[in-house]
Amino acid sequence: MLIKTTMDQGVVVIRLNRPEKRNALNSALMQELTATLSEYDTNPDVGCFVITGSEQIFAAGADISEMANKNYQEMAECDYFAGWEAIDRIRTPIIAAVSGYALGGGCELAMMCDTIFAADSALFGQPELTIGVIPGMGGSQRLTKLVGKAKAMDMILTGRMMDATEAERAGLVSRVVPEHQLLRETMDAAHTIASYSKPAVVLAKECVVNAEKLPVSEGVRFERRVFHSLFATHDQKEGMKAFIAKRKPNFIGQ
Repeated sequence: MLIKTTMDQGVVVIRLNRPEKRNALNSALMQELTATLSEYDTNPDVGCFVITGSEQIFAAGADISEMANKNYQEMAECDYFAGWEAIDRIRTPIIAAVSGYALGGGCELAMMCDTIFAADSALFGQPELTIGVIPGMGGSQRLTKLVGKAKAMDMILTGRMMDATEAERAGLVSRVVPEHQLLRETMDAAHTIASYSKPAVVLAKECVVNAEKLPVSEGVRFERRVFHSLFATHDQKEGMKAFIAKRKPNFIGQ
C-alpha cells in the first residue's frame, strides 16, 4: 500500500507511504490516492480529507526514476500527470498537512488541496529546472495564483525553497504551527468542517473555487443562487432553529 487511510469522526486521513522513496509520487500512488478520494467523496459520513506525509517529508516530488527514460511520444500519448486532475473533481474539502519537504510534485500536490497547514519545519519548492524540465502537475499555474507572478517566477526560475514563514506571508499556506502540533491542529480544523452540513460545505467550497474562474459579478450571482438553494435542505431549517433556540444544531447532511 502506497498510502495509509484512517477515518476519525467524519475525517479521512490519507498518509503518503513510500518512505524508502521519500514519498515520491509515482503513477501507482496517484491511482491509489485519487481512487481513495473518489470513493470517500460520495460517502455522506465524510466531511473532510487530510493528506499528509511523515514528519521529515511530505513528498520529495514526482518519481524521477519512473519517467527518466521516457521519450516525448510516450509522455504525450499517456498524457503523463493528467490523472492528478481527478483531485480537482473532489467536492469534499481537502486539507494538506505539510511537514518537512514538499518539493516539485509534492508542492504541487499540496496546492491541489483546498488549503495547506504547515509545520514550522516545512519547505516548499519547484526545483524542476535543476533536472532539465518544468513543473508538470500544475505548479506554474497554481503557484502563480497563490503567491503572485514575482514569487512564482523567483521560485520556479531559481529552484530555491520557501520556508513556512515566507509561505504563510506569501499566501501559499493558511497556518503555520509547531511541528509537534501540526496533525492535532489540522484534525481540529477538519473535525470542525466535518461537523457542519455537508451540502453547505460542498457548495461553499464550490463558490470559493469559482471565485478564481468567474468575474466578480457572475461569482456573486452564482453564490446567491447557491445560498437560495440551501433553503431546500433540512440542515438549513435545523441550523437556523438551533441558532434561535441557542442550542447546538444536529445536522444530518440533507
